[in-house]
Amino acid sequence: MDEFFDLPTLIVIAIAVFVLFRLRSVLGTRTGTERPPVERRKPADPVAKDDVVVPMQPRGTAAPELDDDRRNRKLEAEIEQFARSDAELATGLRAVAEVDPTFTPKSFLEGAKQAYEMIVTAYASGDRATLKNLLEKDVFDGFQSAIAEREAAGQTVDFTFVGLPKVEFSDAEYDRKNVLVTIRFHAEVVSATRDKAGTLVEGNADQVQTIADEWTFQRNPKSRDPNWKVVTTSQLD
Repeated sequence: MDEFFDLPTLIVIAIAVFVLFRLRSVLGTRTGTERPPVERRKPADPVAKDDVVVPMQPRGTAAPELDDDRRNRKLEAEIEQFARSDAELATGLRAVAEVDPTFTPKSFLEGAKQAYEMIVTAYASGDRATLKNLLEKDVFDGFQSAIAEREAAGQTVDFTFVGLPKVEFSDAEYDRKNVLVTIRFHAEVVSATRDKAGTLVEGNADQVQTIADEWTFQRNPKSRDPNWKVVTTSQLD
């Protein structure tokens, strides 16, 4: 018994008791009522979509009729700007906007510019898939036929779209079924057509040329498809 309670043994026992006490004070004890680890940290409330998107109007400060009034004034200002004092064109643009609430002259003109560049570039490269999505069937068939003739002759086109220095509305109307908007494009391009041997047969690879076209875009305002398609094309002198 005296050997069991010698001084070194008592020191070791004292140290062990001290360590256990410190571990208990730091880690605590389980009572059986603790929440699982995933519940201990409450997740943040999901961010509402309205808080992500910056509202164009402060909530609750503008009545719907005032919003409509602002939109109408903005639309009328755009019509006056793009109609260029042409009363008949202004009337046509108003008719289109009345049956197609998505239409505004400014946004339409920007979309028409993009469509024009895509179409003339796709035509030069023979990209039928792009043309098919943007052209009405009869117009696509005409472009497709010209591409096929060019390919059969072994011709290729080196084409660079430079820009559109002038784009303007020419006509607009609603024919009780479709809305139709006609645009005049004055484009600058570099185009050179070569035969199988690489000989230049048309155009100039080192010179910018100006081309002028008048295209009509059409859409059924009752359709769920928001896309416009080109239904007529003509080259201006």
